[in-house]
Amino acid sequence: MKKTFLSLLAASVLVLSACEKDLDQAPISSGSVPTFYKTADDFTQAINSVYSNLRDYPDRQLTMSETRSDNIYGVSTQGIRTWEPINNFSTTITSNEYPADTWTTDFVGVFRANIVLDQLTKNGSVLTDADRTRIEGEAKFLRALYYFDLVRYFGKVPLVDRPLEPQEVVKIPRTPVAEVYNLIVADLQDAITKLPDTYAAANLGRATNNAAKSMLALVYLTRSGPTYGIEGPGLGTSDYDAAIALLDQVINSGKYQLITTAGTSPSAYANVFSYTNENNREVIFDVQYISGGTGLGASYPSILLTNNYFQSIGAGTGFGTGDELRPPSNDLVAKYATADTRKAATLQVGYTTTTTPVAVETRPAFKKYVNGALRGTSRTDWPINFIVMRYADVLLLKAEALLRKSGPSTVVDGLVKQVRDRAGLTANPLTGVTMAQLMEERRLEFACEGLRWHDLVRSGQLVTIMNSWATAEDTRNRIRKPIVANDILYPVPQNELAASSYLYEQNPGY
Repeated sequence: MKKTFLSLLAASVLVLSACEKDLDQAPISSGSVPTFYKTADDFTQAINSVYSNLRDYPDRQLTMSETRSDNIYGVSTQGIRTWEPINNFSTTITSNEYPADTWTTDFVGVFRANIVLDQLTKNGSVLTDADRTRIEGEAKFLRALYYFDLVRYFGKVPLVDRPLEPQEVVKIPRTPVAEVYNLIVADLQDAITKLPDTYAAANLGRATNNAAKSMLALVYLTRSGPTYGIEGPGLGTSDYDAAIALLDQVINSGKYQLITTAGTSPSAYANVFSYTNENNREVIFDVQYISGGTGLGASYPSILLTNNYFQSIGAGTGFGTGDELRPPSNDLVAKYATADTRKAATLQVGYTTTTTPVAVETRPAFKKYVNGALRGTSRTDWPINFIVMRYADVLLLKAEALLRKSGPSTVVDGLVKQVRDRAGLTANPLTGVTMAQLMEERRLEFACEGLRWHDLVRSGQLVTIMNSWATAEDTRNRIRKPIVANDILYPVPQNELAASSYLYEQNPGY
């Protein structure tokens, strides 16, 4: 279930904590050239540090994407929470911790990857040819992932492709999105040629060439999305053929499949996220975690849930983030068909504590990632990996690319059918699947996986769907309306504006 890779990662974190001043850099703060790249082990520690920067990646997706979308109605009833302005489309979130942390952490990942790539050029002779090639591929894959995250949330960002001193970084303005995409695409194309198909058990969790192909296909589809008249992630480039070719390579590789057996889980769908079925045939790339107080556990299973929820399932207290629930929206819950096994695997509709007095919650909660019996030592120590890309996504992305290129077809229907059949919906096949239907199918398949906001943006439906949803769902009248195209992007964090001496311009609307 757990890999030697995680033990190596833990060791690397301990070693690198002593070198943090050399390997960490806020976007425009301190930075220096490392001096410890003298052995193969040094390079292993360094590339592991680029992976370790993903530790809070799922937490950010569940707030910046999931909470922002129509999948969650995150209105607080107990005072203003830091995530509520994200949910409410507040225009005064330039100092909010979530956009600030996303910007900073992604750029730390970029900086670490740049250091590795720079040192491979200078000191890579200590590695075998195979290891040098693989580590370069990993660094470029991860740099592309961090920059893709930045582009989708902020649009234009400073493009830094080599280690720089602080005085150099502050002179780099926000770079046009098209140029940032050029680096992302080039990095992923190179990673495809340098990464292996698979790894031995000791290194499960590292990026493969199929992970790079899948990510690049998503990049092409995102870049091909509508512009909305803003400098955002969509450039209308129509890269559909390129995306389809990559997705076909992943599908035809024979290395992945939909999990169609339940195993010890209640359903085949639930088995995808089972604690005893990690790194299964559906997983293309995930963020790895290990519990036991090593500092490498996950916190994302807890952030949408309350202490009462964990008490109700016998997990005790202290595993929730408090007493405030971020519940799935009524609209999402209502969209699941009766026979759809994804609902039971994803949602707990109401729960009751065994405390005195008894606490009763009637709203639904996201439980997809929770196994109380196999929890870690605290709410930041869950052992379950977070899947960034899986085979169901590849199938539905191919359906999307075909739809956007040529419209409905039996091929599109067949791709969607595979996913729906696994969900128990064989008796209700869809024919002539439209883009709107496909996006609803993705919504149900990937609920609570941090994809919904990006799907809405990419589909061109965001403004229409979010305004319709907010009108019906916002019973507390807390969401700013109307939601407009400028809301697709988050603001440049205030601390970054100030640190750049306001070289960075703010995104419109903030």
